[in-house]
Amino acid sequence: MENVEEIFAMRKVGVWLFSLLLVFFLAACSGSPPATTSGGEGGKTQPAAEAPKGEQVELTMYSWRTEDKEAYNKIIAEFEAKHPNIKVKFKPFKSTEYNTILTNTLTSGTGVDILQLRPYQGATSIADAGYLMPIDDLKGVSDIPKAYLDAARGSDGKVYGVPLSINSAVIFYNKKLFEENGLEAPQTWDEFIQVCNALKAKGIIPIAQSGKAAYLLSITHSVFAPSSIGGNEYIEKMLKGEVNFKDPAFIDSIKKMKELEQYFPQDFIALDDKDVQALFYTGKAAMYINGSYRLETFEKQNPDMPLDIIPSLAKEKGGDTPIVNWVDGSYGIFKSTKHPEEAKIFMEFLASKEFGQLFSDELNRFSAIPGVEPKNPLVQKMTQLSDKSMVPFLMLVHFGDGTPTTKTLFENSLQGMYINKLTVEQVAEETQASADKWFKPAK
Repeated sequence: MENVEEIFAMRKVGVWLFSLLLVFFLAACSGSPPATTSGGEGGKTQPAAEAPKGEQVELTMYSWRTEDKEAYNKIIAEFEAKHPNIKVKFKPFKSTEYNTILTNTLTSGTGVDILQLRPYQGATSIADAGYLMPIDDLKGVSDIPKAYLDAARGSDGKVYGVPLSINSAVIFYNKKLFEENGLEAPQTWDEFIQVCNALKAKGIIPIAQSGKAAYLLSITHSVFAPSSIGGNEYIEKMLKGEVNFKDPAFIDSIKKMKELEQYFPQDFIALDDKDVQALFYTGKAAMYINGSYRLETFEKQNPDMPLDIIPSLAKEKGGDTPIVNWVDGSYGIFKSTKHPEEAKIFMEFLASKEFGQLFSDELNRFSAIPGVEPKNPLVQKMTQLSDKSMVPFLMLVHFGDGTPTTKTLFENSLQGMYINKLTVEQVAEETQASADKWFKPAK
């Protein structure tokens, strides 16, 4: 949703949300529900009116992206120039500390006006606990694709957050290393294995993969899964219960993860992501798999490295290679804000093409706002690939529920496979056992 810590924190979201809901439940039992601010007749959010001119107000905006502070200060300055009576204080925290800080803030009822929401179940749980203001009727929200808005809905179906950006899981590769070794970007699994073998024979690490943080393994799996299961048709079957994680096609995707082990760095299961990033941008490894948010990292570390991406691998030559996408968080309005009208005005700015373009330009990210044209060539490519063919990050978008989440259990099981504690089949069985506890197939 994100740097390394962002997604890693998502693994802990189940525990955090349980704590959050427990506090909310206790408050309700004591007759002291979360403080609320009227959102209009019947609780419905009304379109924001221009804030009254006069006394200046300050909105506090929480985020887990400390590395984005400089960019946000520039973007917020554009908003403040047009709304001189509204000041916005961008207040980011370390991603590993964000959930705890936000929980304390929400239960205390003060300290934040605009808050960054973890995607999907993370946003839903906070909305269901009554801490957010619905924003369906704010200008620009209805223009955002439904699939993106789904990452910030409550169980009531209302929208509670403006999607920030779209992440893509991709295979980054060093074009110079490929060219020097006479290699072309592979399109199928067999071609990929041939490329890996050729690189390994030259003493080059084929894939800079970390296994210490288990979430990285599910991202890598998401890129290779289409070569086994195909695209959205298979995912729809899974959501309908026609196939499950013990299906031969899905088991084949796990087998491929096991086969890739020989192309990872030695002792990769104990390596941090930053360690393998260094292998990639120093040219010791030819490929690196992660979210598109890593583009900014590599361009800072080695701006001269010739980068390109592979979205996924096809089941057969000439087949579809969909790009794997997911929403990387949203921004919502704290229901207890003392400045609801000003907060709505700022949220309309976040839903605007103006913000989306500034965000994309400053941070080299794929904005969720329609009509934004990225200036970075690789972000442009990812946007075009998304327009052509995309699939959701299955484990995050559809199987991020349960305690622990099915996504987390799948990731931990992959780690177990790599240390020879679990077989491929056992990974599939444990993942399905987790899903059986909560997942209800669509009718």
